[in-house]
Amino acid sequence: MPVALVALAVCAFGIGTTEFIVNGLLPELAGDFDVSIPTAGLLVSGYALGVAIGGPLLTAFTTRITRKDVLVGLMVLFIAGSVLSAVAPSYGLLMAGRILSACCHGVFFGIGSVVAADLVKPERRAGAIALVFTGLTLANVLGVPLGTVLGQQFGWRSTFWVVTALGVIGMLGIITLVPRQPLPLDSGLAQELAAFRQPSIWMALGITAIGFGGLMSSFTYLAPMMTEVAGYSSGSIAWLLVLFGVGVVVGNLLGGKAADRALKTTILVLLAALVAVLALFTFTAHNKILAALTIVVMGCVGYATIPPLQTYILQKVEGAGTLASAANIGAFNLGAALGAYLGGTVIDAGLGYTAANWAGALLSAAGLALALVAFTSARRTAQPVGVPGIPAPAEAVRPLQETKPHH
Repeated sequence: MPVALVALAVCAFGIGTTEFIVNGLLPELAGDFDVSIPTAGLLVSGYALGVAIGGPLLTAFTTRITRKDVLVGLMVLFIAGSVLSAVAPSYGLLMAGRILSACCHGVFFGIGSVVAADLVKPERRAGAIALVFTGLTLANVLGVPLGTVLGQQFGWRSTFWVVTALGVIGMLGIITLVPRQPLPLDSGLAQELAAFRQPSIWMALGITAIGFGGLMSSFTYLAPMMTEVAGYSSGSIAWLLVLFGVGVVVGNLLGGKAADRALKTTILVLLAALVAVLALFTFTAHNKILAALTIVVMGCVGYATIPPLQTYILQKVEGAGTLASAANIGAFNLGAALGAYLGGTVIDAGLGYTAANWAGALLSAAGLALALVAFTSARRTAQPVGVPGIPAPAEAVRPLQETKPHH
């Protein structure tokens, strides 16, 4: 794999740590700002909405700027948001810092996915995308647990200062290692927007948002669930997050490999498995050992969906993948916001912390149903190739490739 993918993975590590660090520090944040746990959980939703809205908008305004320059600018934005979060004297300003950092998230992973796909052969694209997202998954194994321990020992602000330093390192990595790729001759906002005329694009975005959102309904409230239900001490949250992160890394790599072999089958199987794991967690959360094992499997299955879902939408567009890719990253985070809100709603309703698990299972089940409808309708609309008097549809006779490599 090209060394540029490693540089992108390093940046993804810093961004991923910022995204998920709040999950491990919810009790500390809630206590410091004198708000409830569900209210503190809205910091997850705020970040996710920042990604969902800011990502496509920033992508639309940067279609005529070289991808390397955009990536450097995004890391500057990320650093600014991290500094604001570290010094925020109020809950509102912390939310503002989170949203500012989040605006770079969707564009970074959207452009990063396209850059990764362009640097390798078409048959290795899902694996290349998975490697970029490995930085995000390693953030769960190393960044979030270590940041949680740091925040518990020295205050949550110290964690955001470390994240700021990670942003600086990541920016330097982009400047020195990522090649400057020329833009496609026919690139532009009009062509990028034209891809969204396809109903299948919106179906793909819906599958991503709803299917993945179920995981975040549970994961957002993992810390209070483990301390209040499973009986773990607050000091145990860090290593429980390590277990989740181990599952995330394994799932991300396996999901990429499986998607390169059978994309749609992989999506269906993984979404079905996610529904089952989340439903099971409602019961295993009451036992320390079973809860820990479920956390590993949940991380594995949940994050295994990312490479195939990202590859799926890139297959739907040809030569206009940047905005669609960023929109799908936004869909992941819109789903995260929806999941966090849904989980908080059932908890506030007095149904207990484990209610976030079955609520997530229902949300992912809706994503699985949408995927079945999308894939089934796609097969029904395809006409046989070579039947006299019936023209063969273009998608039936040419390989689906999102972009051709640009060198």
